[in-house]
Amino acid sequence: MAPVGGTAVQDHVALAEIELCGELIIAASAAEDRLSMESIDEVLRVAEERDPA
Repeated sequence: MAPVGGTAVQDHVALAEIELCGELIIAASAAEDRLSMESIDEVLRVAEERDPA
């Protein structure tokens, strides 16, 4: 049962992870073959965080 008073708690980290999972699902469903590690990194924007520039 939901608490009375509308006290919703949002976990921003969990929401970000859910969004990234959704993006991976979309990319995988659009691909003709399995996603490569490079494709997964691109979808997750991993290279942007590794790039020192």
